[in-house]
Amino acid sequence: MRLVRPDLVAEISADRAMDRGGVWRHPLRFRRLRLDVAVGDVPRFGEDPAAAAG
Repeated sequence: MRLVRPDLVAEISADRAMDRGGVWRHPLRFRRLRLDVAVGDVPRFGEDPAAAAG
């Protein structure tokens, strides 16, 4: 395993749809780099779901 330091923020789109087997129906899609957002402005995974929702 190799740890990396985040340098960029990317915007993605995600769909919560799952099929009957519990498999995600649609992949994540890259939208754009967010050069107007600093890495420190993004909450870490699991820290603040309300802020990440939009």
